[in-house]
Amino acid sequence: MRRAVFFDRDGVISRPILRDNKPYSPREPDEFHIMENVALCLRRSKEAGFLNIVVTNQPDLSRGLMVWNSLDTMHSRIKAGLDVDDIMVCPHDDSDKCSCRKPKPGMLLDAARKWNVDLRQSFMIGDQWKDVKAGREAGCYTILIDYPYNQEVDADCRTKDLQSAIDIVLGNGDR
Repeated sequence: MRRAVFFDRDGVISRPILRDNKPYSPREPDEFHIMENVALCLRRSKEAGFLNIVVTNQPDLSRGLMVWNSLDTMHSRIKAGLDVDDIMVCPHDDSDKCSCRKPKPGMLLDAARKWNVDLRQSFMIGDQWKDVKAGREAGCYTILIDYPYNQEVDADCRTKDLQSAIDIVLGNGDR
């Protein structure tokens, strides 16, 4: 079986849009910006033998606030510029009661089946409680990147940035 690092998209891979100190996903490609040092972090993870899998809730699709073409453009940028093996998307809203929307672990479980991943030897890196809960329910070690909007979240580990999170994954940081 393989090991994976699951990455939330907005707040980990790309900059979230902040409104009233609350994070939101970009809806248009011109709002989508990959964060600094992400390429290096994903390359380090990949070189250590991990699969890099992005798992992202995108409820604005079902809410009619974003179109698939815009999402595809954003994800094409990720695939072209970053060492990512897969991008899993939940397009549903909470009211859809699907099994893939984080905090449920459906995307991680689906990726584990698809890629033959040992979830107990894998990591979930996120910036919100939903990421942490999905990772825990899937059996992953959870790492939360600290932001002012997530101070009440209880993960296995908290870090200041993605680079510190990758250090923990690779055994070079405080776990």
